Amino acid sequence: MKHLSSIATIIAAALLSGAAAAADLPSNKAPPQAPPAPQLPWTGIYVGANLGYGWGDQNSFSGVVGGGQVGYNYQFTPLFVASIEADIQGASLSSAGQGYAQPGRSIDYFGTVRGRVGITPFDPRLLIFGTGGFAYSQVRYNGGAINTNRPGWTAGGGVEWLVTPAWSVKLEYLYTDISTEDLGSWPYQGLGKTKFSTVRAGVNYHFDLFPPAPFLARR
Repeated sequence: MKHLSSIATIIAAALLSGAAAAADLPSNKAPPQAPPAPQLPWTGIYVGANLGYGWGDQNSFSGVVGGGQVGYNYQFTPLFVASIEADIQGASLSSAGQGYAQPGRSIDYFGTVRGRVGITPFDPRLLIFGTGGFAYSQVRYNGGAINTNRPGWTAGGGVEWLVTPAWSVKLEYLYTDISTEDLGSWPYQGLGKTKFSTVRAGVNYHFDLFPPAPFLARR
């Protein structure tokens, strides 16, 4: 019995020694990778559509507007977003006119190329922005007696809300000033600029071209 007890003691000591040695060996496991930094939600390309109403400051100049837009947002910080956007609008803006002194005018389409600067002070999904840039429009007088494409400028602002990571809705106001003060032939000289405001509601789809890599811990 003494021999068996001695043998059991030797085996137990050997097992404990082996376990301790194994614990001291370096592990082949790499530490888990840190998760990637969260992507700022506004960065990326977007396309969308809009519908609204426009009105001018001359002779009840008004009508419906609607069209599409494409743009790119870049979010520099969680608070600051800059963008560039281009849009093209169909329109039914028109006025009856009052003779040669104030001829009837109409706009069938106009477009803009604008910069946007926005902030997200209250919620990362809510963008409050100002916008401004180049505008152009086709202007017709007296049913097409003079039909001309003219340049101008536009400025305004609005709000946009990310409903999901891919979809947003927006409400926007623009004031547009088209240069038509001198069309070069009587009686359409010195008519003054074509100025109008628009309020548009729209929806945008945002493309996530560079999604962050998935986080996987190594085993």
